[in-house]
Amino acid sequence: MNKAFTKENDDADEDEGLAASPPTPGGKNYITRSGYDRLRAELLGLIDDERPKIVETVHWAAKNGDRSENGDYLYGKKRLREIDRRIRFLTKRLEIAEVVDPSQHKGNDQVFFGATVTYADDDGRETTITILGIDEADNTKGQVSWISPVARALLKSREGDVVRLMLPGGEQEVEVLEVRYPDTPQA
Repeated sequence: MNKAFTKENDDADEDEGLAASPPTPGGKNYITRSGYDRLRAELLGLIDDERPKIVETVHWAAKNGDRSENGDYLYGKKRLREIDRRIRFLTKRLEIAEVVDPSQHKGNDQVFFGATVTYADDDGRETTITILGIDEADNTKGQVSWISPVARALLKSREGDVVRLMLPGGEQEVEVLEVRYPDTPQA
């Protein structure tokens, strides 16, 4: 096959989807201290533990001869690219991270970053969400990113306010029932 029709692995092309461009026009990447610490721990684990082990495996496999059919070598090189890509991504995300302490707002009834908000829809169904950073939010745990449509609608509202949410099925009004913040800084 002619090489002109094969795609070379170009790390720049692979990184385009992972670029750590600023999440908003202002370029802020708000995150809690615990979220920041988790990302940093992952980065250090990749740099200090996982990457050296894979480098050692690739080095060992490269000494075994024919690399074109050497599974350890091929898999190791692929895994190294994945690790390096994740390291670059985490490094860029941590560089633009702005750590916020939600406990500063303890006792406040207005919705800011880090708030746990309970709201009710037109049918009386109550939903509780926590507004967190892009890199730490987990929908399965009731956490949403601060740039999500629901969080943007709720931000700066107060207990008792009625806000409009834009949903795929149309617009819906919800009432903010409760706003809570953690007691202590998140470690």
